[in-house]
Amino acid sequence: MQKKLLNYQIYREPLSQIDLKNNKIINTINPHSYCVARVENKFDRALKSSDILLPDGVGIVWAEKFLNKNKILRITGFDIFKFLMEKLNAKKGTCFFLGSDQRTLNLIKEKALLEFPNVSVNFYSPPYKIEFSLEDSIKMCNAVNAVQPDVLFVGMTAPKQEKWVYSFKNKLETKNICCIGAVFDFYAGNIKRSSDFSIKYGLEWLPRLVREPKRLFYRNFVSTPKFILEVLSFKLFKKGIL
Repeated sequence: MQKKLLNYQIYREPLSQIDLKNNKIINTINPHSYCVARVENKFDRALKSSDILLPDGVGIVWAEKFLNKNKILRITGFDIFKFLMEKLNAKKGTCFFLGSDQRTLNLIKEKALLEFPNVSVNFYSPPYKIEFSLEDSIKMCNAVNAVQPDVLFVGMTAPKQEKWVYSFKNKLETKNICCIGAVFDFYAGNIKRSSDFSIKYGLEWLPRLVREPKRLFYRNFVSTPKFILEVLSFKLFKKGIL
């Protein structure tokens, strides 16, 4: 996507190109997170500092094609999660789930041990609060560092998770950090993921909106129109409006 509009380096290569031997921070971007990042400087810096920023959202895919005539694939948080777990299973690696509640983490571990039996699964449930104290964050880092996992999955919703990783990435002893938010609930079975049909045709947002209208109203009826207007404005005037 044109850097004059988003100024983010969007990852376009197949997932197979990702090498777990090199330390990486992997984040995702969609129209809503783009709009949030435009007004939250720390979130903006966190996304821009990503080693890999995946286009998780049909709006990002559309904007790239509309602006630059480049056809790219949508890569969701669930896609990168399954890809990394398969890589870890092949190499008998270690992963760590940071976030969510104890029940959800237990469900994740049970399922992961069945689907990826060669992966050592570890986790830590931080306190549920809007902002972590320094003491909270130290405990979180210590829990991760005690394992030193190949991959750290962070699921604390955006932009909280990305901003936390941005602040403490140099304190975490792990090779790769991947912020995947709602994937924790999807994989645990707390929230049913949309059908393959919806995913294939870019309608995954619709059944989620029906199930969680209050939580997802803003991102679909405020952020999405803002993003579309931003893209159209840049196309017409070479200048964003947000």
